[in-house]
Amino acid sequence: MKRSFTLFVVLFMVVCCTLAIAQGPINLLDPDLKSGKLLMEALKERKSTRSFGDRQLTKEVLSNLLWAAFGANREDGKRTAPSALNYREIDVYVVMKEGVFIYEPENKVLTPVLNEDIRNIIGIQEYTKNAALGLIYVADYSKMLSPVMDDDTKEILASADTGFISQNVYLFCASEGLATVVIGMIDKPTLSAKLGLKETQKIIFSQPVGYSE
Repeated sequence: MKRSFTLFVVLFMVVCCTLAIAQGPINLLDPDLKSGKLLMEALKERKSTRSFGDRQLTKEVLSNLLWAAFGANREDGKRTAPSALNYREIDVYVVMKEGVFIYEPENKVLTPVLNEDIRNIIGIQEYTKNAALGLIYVADYSKMLSPVMDDDTKEILASADTGFISQNVYLFCASEGLATVVIGMIDKPTLSAKLGLKETQKIIFSQPVGYSE
């Protein structure tokens, strides 16, 4: 009887773990390089919006958004946003109704992390739960390998690199008629635990994206 109960518990835990990441990877499309407004027009339209409707993004818009944010735009894997010493220490987590994914620019794919809608905790603001998706910018300090670089310097560089990415998102949203805003007010311990981040991984900002109400 005891052995049967133990087996049941083990199987139950396996099923739960499987369900937690049951969502499969999402293969993204190649970016449409002929879409969108001219740069100067996008700069004119750039703004922060804190109101979102429930309209979802198409796969084409999602693919273009992520490529604009931090996609690979050269054969050597370098990105659309600069990175200090080419560390590429920022991982972009994509939070949607379907779950949480990590953006892999080289393969143009979203790899599942969590089969749960956590849009409501990407910031302490009420409106985050309504956005079509949320981007979470996570710096992995273990990728910043300089022996003379302390954590304070890593935080400064990671914050600057995140700023470049988030501005790309702002300009893309302005070009495509989307709403977005960068959020610094985050319950980072709760969100880090939910994402299963390592000690070397630090949440910098989040950025909801969607259509305005």
